Amino acid sequence: METFDQLLAESTRIHGHICAGQVIGVRMGMAGLERIGIAEPKGADRKKLYVVVEIDRCATDAIQSVTGCTLGKRSLRWLDFGIMAATFVNLDTGQAVRVTAREEARTLSESYCPAIADKYQRQLEAYKVMPLAELFTFQE
Repeated sequence: METFDQLLAESTRIHGHICAGQVIGVRMGMAGLERIGIAEPKGADRKKLYVVVEIDRCATDAIQSVTGCTLGKRSLRWLDFGIMAATFVNLDTGQAVRVTAREEARTLSESYCPAIADKYQRQLEAYKVMPLAELFTFQE
């Protein structure tokens, strides 16, 4: 799989701008894929992957760019629950994980980037380095 920086650059290009949602979506996608054993979501593993997103925001564009799943290919499904969450399913193994962004991450961003005054820029930068356990909740 591509690196975080490569995936974030591609996500930003597709979405049209960089934002904290892009960072969350890229990291969410990478973590979800790793936990279900998908190494090449846009290559050899593309027929093994199904994703359900629960929000129609920036992170969804990022998840789509990381996984290669789309509504048109019927490998991405959107359920409008208004939650920053996605479920990644390995269709071969039946393994699945739901990854949810933790609300506490917004407040925690202050401890990661205290020198950045603008809260949106601070969150964007903090989400790049915040440990996954502080940024997300994982449910099998």
